[in-house]
Amino acid sequence: MQPSPPIPEGPERRAALTAEVMDRTGLSPEAIERFLRAFYGAMRVDALLAPAFATVKDWEAHIATLKRFWGSVALMTGEYHGQPMRAHAHLTLTPAHFTRWLSLFEATARDHFTPAGAEHMLDRARRIARSLEYGLVPFRA
Repeated sequence: MQPSPPIPEGPERRAALTAEVMDRTGLSPEAIERFLRAFYGAMRVDALLAPAFATVKDWEAHIATLKRFWGSVALMTGEYHGQPMRAHAHLTLTPAHFTRWLSLFEATARDHFTPAGAEHMLDRARRIARSLEYGLVPFRA
């Protein structure tokens, strides 16, 4: 079998990448939205995490932003153009926040996605958490 030619850059390539990820993982924009609503619903009542997000005034707008973010991160849609580091810079986060965020994220992902979908999301969540923690938590020797 001959390898297929590379897909040229552009909207067709992005759509092909998104379709491949969806086929391989079982993820979809709708599944990601259901997950986000469950995850942030749990996070909003979590003793450690809830105060960090108490300043969010419009949760529907926040969920819409998160959908674009996770669609870009997990499905390669390219819909998100924000700056996550800047968006979280005003929060006083500690390593414990990131540990708890990841723990809650993992439990919710495993409840909402196929094993392949959960692993796909968790791989990205771990990278994002590590990057944000390095950028937002002051180093203390």
